[in-house]
Amino acid sequence: MAPATSHAPVLTAVAVIVSLLVALPVISLCWIAATSGIDSLLQLFRTVLPGAALTTSLLMAGVAVLSGMMGAMGAWLVTFFEFPGRRVFAWAMVLPLAVPTYLAAYAFVEFFSFTGPVQQFVRLVGDFQTSRDYFFPNIRSLGGAVLILSLVLYPYVYLACRALFALQGRRLVEASQLLGAGQWRIFRRILVPMARPAIALGITLALMETINDIGAVEFLGVRTLTFSVFSLWLNQGDLAGAAQLALVLLVVVFGLILIERQARRDQRYFELRSSGQGSFSLYRLRGATALIAFAACLFPIVTGFGIPAYVLGGYALHRLEGFTDPKLLEALATSLAFAAAAATVTVAAGFVLAYWARLRGRRGESPLVRLATIGYAIPGTIVALGLFIPIAAFDNAVDGFMRGSFGIATGLLLSGSGVLILYAYAIRFMAMAEGALDGGLKKLSPSLDMAARTLGRSHFQTVRQVLLPLLWPPLATGALLVFIDSLKELSATILLRPFGVNTLSTYIYEFASRARIEDASPAAFVIILAGITPVYLLSHMARRGN
Repeated sequence: MAPATSHAPVLTAVAVIVSLLVALPVISLCWIAATSGIDSLLQLFRTVLPGAALTTSLLMAGVAVLSGMMGAMGAWLVTFFEFPGRRVFAWAMVLPLAVPTYLAAYAFVEFFSFTGPVQQFVRLVGDFQTSRDYFFPNIRSLGGAVLILSLVLYPYVYLACRALFALQGRRLVEASQLLGAGQWRIFRRILVPMARPAIALGITLALMETINDIGAVEFLGVRTLTFSVFSLWLNQGDLAGAAQLALVLLVVVFGLILIERQARRDQRYFELRSSGQGSFSLYRLRGATALIAFAACLFPIVTGFGIPAYVLGGYALHRLEGFTDPKLLEALATSLAFAAAAATVTVAAGFVLAYWARLRGRRGESPLVRLATIGYAIPGTIVALGLFIPIAAFDNAVDGFMRGSFGIATGLLLSGSGVLILYAYAIRFMAMAEGALDGGLKKLSPSLDMAARTLGRSHFQTVRQVLLPLLWPPLATGALLVFIDSLKELSATILLRPFGVNTLSTYIYEFASRARIEDASPAAFVIILAGITPVYLLSHMARRGN
């Protein structure tokens, strides 16, 4: 379709405004860091940065290795082999994504604590009396954080690899089998090199979630760069230092994005073009090999989803009265309101970007769209810090003007309301909405737009009468993904929420910070149940090779 942006100046202006609003936190942080002086930065290099950078690097390396191995191996097993439970494992291996990282950390600490079932069993079998009588690894450690985050985040790698294997891998496996290659050799020499872009994509997403996490690492006592930004700002009141450290973290994040895009650029060397997938016979495993495959798929599901569901669900069953607690119901209502508003605003803005890209044709993949969807890569703590500074300055300026001119105090007009939370959610989850809508629009022929325009319809009429009725599945998918992720979001919410206001995530966080996990279990169980729905959608899309 011919470019048509010249006929839609309003649409172009809105797309530019959306992109600039998304970029505001980064611009704000750059300004604060640049005007804070070199002394604050040197102090960070002498004190906070070395330890936090090393811890973050080790955490990321561990999560990359473990999640990459579990995700790629799981996708290989369920795509190419037949063994007991394969059909169930194919969708169940995505279940850990339903569990936020902070809930997984709370559950693992409870499960492996001195009073938990594992250590109780160890003491029973070994006839031990106290913790000094036996060695048991400390789950509240860097190693524990690596394990917990990997078990929750490996589905990103699994989904990416499974989609690639479903589209391209089967033809290559058939050809390799005809040449006499064994299954392990095919995986090691053919499938892994082919899947490197998918593995890189999945690991990058897992690492972005690792960097974004604040609840799990704080609870486990792991001082990452993100936690250090949080601590400098909230606990020490060092706004300049927090902004400068946030920029260091942004460099890490953008480095990950560049590496992932380079890997995806290489994907063209591995693509296999064929007229169709055709039938494919799965290789049947028997005996010990079938048992190993069964165990390899069962382990991450049981640990990544089963343990949190067992611990938090068990506590919730003993706290049934907690589901009717007025404070929980208030937090639930607040979460639903924020999530619904965020889904509406984000999907609307995402549609503007996707439709603007459609009008531009091949030029749609512009820096403007990339800028508008970069927010998912920015940790929520950094988004919160970058938004709070300019919005608070705006509030103070308005309050000063109103006091001086009319004697009226407006107070924290925006930063004291829920507007900042909605703003942060929109920035963080714009990529989800825009991606779903862009994918839906690309499946609709440009001739639909051209026919409507030929009949005299405006851009607005074309969208309302032609495109929107055909786009309800991607609209619903994008809105659902934003809605559920907004329900679970903690890192930005804990910093931007108005005084005295709780969402489900902050309600749980407050109980966990006081070591009252049982009291938080009803809210935690609600979040896990809500997270299962988008997990099913993601599994369904991966099965179709999307």
